[in-house]
This record gives sequence, C-alpha cells and structure tokens, in this order.
Amino acid sequence: MRVTVIGAGIIGLSTAWALARRGHSVTVLEQYGIPNPLGSSVDQHRLIRYAYGGMAGYAAMVGPAYAAWDRLWGNLGRTHYVETGTLAIGGGDHEWLTQSAATLEAAGVDIGWLSMAELERRFPLLRSDGLERAFHLPTGGVLLADRIVEGLAGHLRRLGVEIRTEARVTAVDPDRAVATLADGTTVEADRIIVAAGPWVTTLRPELAVRVTPSRQVICYLAPPAEQAAAWAAMPMVLDIDPNRGFYTVPPVAGTGMKVGDHSFSLTGHPDRDREAASDEADALLDACRNRFADFAGFEIDRLKTCFYTVEKEEKFVVEPLGDRGWAMTGFSGHGFKFGPLLGESMAETLEGARDPAAFTRWAAGEAA
Repeated sequence: MRVTVIGAGIIGLSTAWALARRGHSVTVLEQYGIPNPLGSSVDQHRLIRYAYGGMAGYAAMVGPAYAAWDRLWGNLGRTHYVETGTLAIGGGDHEWLTQSAATLEAAGVDIGWLSMAELERRFPLLRSDGLERAFHLPTGGVLLADRIVEGLAGHLRRLGVEIRTEARVTAVDPDRAVATLADGTTVEADRIIVAAGPWVTTLRPELAVRVTPSRQVICYLAPPAEQAAAWAAMPMVLDIDPNRGFYTVPPVAGTGMKVGDHSFSLTGHPDRDREAASDEADALLDACRNRFADFAGFEIDRLKTCFYTVEKEEKFVVEPLGDRGWAMTGFSGHGFKFGPLLGESMAETLEGARDPAAFTRWAAGEAA
C-alpha cells in the first residue's frame, strides 16, 4: 500500500513509522524543515502522565502508550525519555485534581496523597500557600520532543521512507488520495493522511468548525544556582484548573525548566503571531511567584510560543476523509504522548485489522 502523510510532527512521523515497519511505501510531506520550528511537536519536552482529570479513556491509553514508546526506542536504539514522577497540587474545590484521583483509584492505582506538611517536607522548592490537596505518583515523565522528532525522521529515512521537506501542500483530494504541492506537482497514493497540526483547517476548511488553532505562550526559567540541582530532581508539577492552571517541567537531561499556561488562547495563525511579548507571561509568572520558593531569585531565560489545535472537549479527531483519506487532528496539547500508539493503530486500521469507527471512538477517548 502506498500512503502519503502530510505533516512531519510526532503524529505524522509515528504513523509513517508504523506503516513502514509493516512494509508499506510511505511518503511524508513537510512544508518546512524537520524538526519544523513552528510545529506543535517541536520543543525541548512534552509530558506523559497517568493523571488525566475525568478523561478515563485517555488515562487508560497511557499504559499502552508507554508500551508503544518502548517499541519505538527499540527501533531507534536509544531512549529519549526521563522518568520524573508526577506531583498534582490544588486548592479548595480543585476539580481536575479530584477527578484525576477518582479516575486513577477506579483503575486500581494507589494514590500517594500528601498532607500539606508532607508536601512542604518532601518538596521544599514549592510553597503550599492556598493549597489544600496534593498527590504524588512515581510514574510519569518527560519525552524529549526535539530529539524524538529528529531521531525518528532519521530512522524513517533509513527505513526507506521518502521524506520531502519544504514541500508545502496546497490542496488535498481525499477521494483520490492526491496531494497538490505549491509548485503544482501532485503526489498520488492509495491512502492519504492529513496530520498537519494547526495548518489542518487551511487544507480542510470543513474542520474549522471542529478544531481551532491556539497560540500558547510558554516560559523557560533559570532557577537560582543553589536550586538548580534540586529542580532537576523534581517531578513534573501539575496545578491544573479550568480557570488558571499551569504546569512545570523540570530541567532534565540538559533541557531548560519550562512553565506553561494550561488554558487555551484559541487565537492566532501558525505562520504568524510567533513573537511573545513580555507582558503575555505576566499571569503565568504570577502563578509561579505564588508557588515557587524564592522566586525572586529566578530569571526568565526566554519566552516562546507554540500552537495547539484544540477540539472543544479536548477529544482527538481521528476520522476518515472522503473515500481514501484520514484526518488526525484536534490533539489539544496532549497528543504527543500518544504519537507511536496512534500511529500503530492507524496502520492497523488501514490494513483492515481494526474497525475504523471503533478506532475513531477510541482515539476520542470514548471506547476501548
């Protein structure tokens, strides 16, 4: 089977990997370079963790996702992952934390609840002011995103996958599995997969009612020198709340310490709106100031923007397009951890080993 994949982020490359392993002929079309500096998959890190609010379907996918990553590490010959553990914190009626605990406990996971005294003792880099609940899991960690994308692209080339960079697609015909490039040439295949990240609504405007590009500002911090080693040994910190939440990624494996706002802007264009103004991080830095000990000693290393493609309920949109195509979109900032698992599942579906409708429901976190 000949398959064209549009987009060389983690979803597109993982799908190409799964198909190539099964002996299919794959062409990947990427409008920029690899890693694409504007792509949703490109940054130093992404997180994988079992805590998932009330989204039980996605929490159940995390174990299989780890297994899929292990298969990928085996192919790459190295592991781009650092286990950190997961620390979830919250105050008052903290819905996400409470739902995460309930979902995990229902799945038989032992939740390591912490009193505020225990939190202060075990994690003195954090302030407990305003917090009422916290739990710690030994599982969860950091996927080294840039290294994964670059390493996977190199592996695919060695497998014989044709990867075309600077190949901007301007039109997709999913009934004929044809992609038209900006220079007027076409690429024909038996199946075509659109995994174009925040550019998907340009290629398939009908998806604009389902998913929205969302410009997100993230901040890299330099902790005080005396805290640097301790922060590198910290777990990821999740203070996720629908009104204000933020997350912290520890500086592991030579990467920087990153903090990000969990809320969505639902604005911006991925080819523009890329510079982050200093005042855009004010609310995020205020949250850090309230939560990190000795925050006056931190320095802002740099501000960055990235784009998510947000579905209103944060459910993945993995659905057929026309007679011979599929869309893989709507990952809402939490799809990277499932890249290899989704790629393998797409390959199984294209081969007829998996029911397409069941695959779509599963990818949306709705069914096993």
